[in-house]
Amino acid sequence: MTLAPELTCDPALAAAAARWRDWLAHEKRYSVHTLTGYQHDLAGFLRFLAGHLGGPPGLKDLETLKPLDFRAWLAELNRRELSRTSIARALSCLRGFFRYLEKQGVVRNSAISALRTPRVPKSVPKALSIEEAFDLILSAPDLADDTWIGLRDRALLTLLYGCGLRIGEALDLNRSQAPGLYGNPADTMMVRGKGNKDRLVPVLPAVRQAIAAYLEVCPIAGDGDTPLFLGLRGGRLAAGVAQARVRNLRALLGLPETATPHALRHSYATHLLAGGGDLRTIQELLGHASLSTTQRYTDVDMARLSAVYEDAHPRARKKG
Repeated sequence: MTLAPELTCDPALAAAAARWRDWLAHEKRYSVHTLTGYQHDLAGFLRFLAGHLGGPPGLKDLETLKPLDFRAWLAELNRRELSRTSIARALSCLRGFFRYLEKQGVVRNSAISALRTPRVPKSVPKALSIEEAFDLILSAPDLADDTWIGLRDRALLTLLYGCGLRIGEALDLNRSQAPGLYGNPADTMMVRGKGNKDRLVPVLPAVRQAIAAYLEVCPIAGDGDTPLFLGLRGGRLAAGVAQARVRNLRALLGLPETATPHALRHSYATHLLAGGGDLRTIQELLGHASLSTTQRYTDVDMARLSAVYEDAHPRARKKG
């Protein structure tokens, strides 16, 4: 996780904010991107409060804030011409922080609930065509100076498109979770997603073969606890590095800026739908938050999921 910006507040409030960040990272498993955004949103709010109240705020100050104080903060964000999306995220961050403080018995203040979230138009990520997805995957080794790096990139992109994983989910995997290794089944894989929720996803032969080809030439020895995707220095591959590799690839191939690691996950869902997969099954495969939080993956009919996956996914149908 990136370093948190310095907070303009007293030590007790700073300590509470640090505990909240740790909770989001380790219990809620928020992505580095989301954590960084929340850190800056909270830091901005506390800077505003310091000026608004005439000094660094503390926990007691948070408890006495009125709806008018929160509206003054929103007015400041509007004055700075922040987008509605940015303001909505900042408000979501602040609500989450206050909920956390209340659950911890530290601060109780319901005034923030009086604020309305700005209406944000829903944006749908653009899916790649099947040809673009394959070009991106198969061209990955072309940019690498080392064979193992190229095969690593190809394995990662194949996993994102072939299993619909989030980039953070893929990079969190260890070798002990690789399909077909360490006693794991070859055709399914357990993935830990947001909120520490596990889901079982089918694994196509193309995904398994790409991972095996990468591990066969990877020069860095390890055991089951070794990260599956490694950086040059032997540590866990960072999301920023993977995203930069994709940026370079799309420039090489002339693909649009929307060709990102997340676009491969979106393409996975889009192409399954186009191939006849039903929406409910695809939601289960993606592990979307819209599914019931009481879902237990042992109850999922994996034979049905695998059948839909094999029939609908273009990677399963493509020959050669």
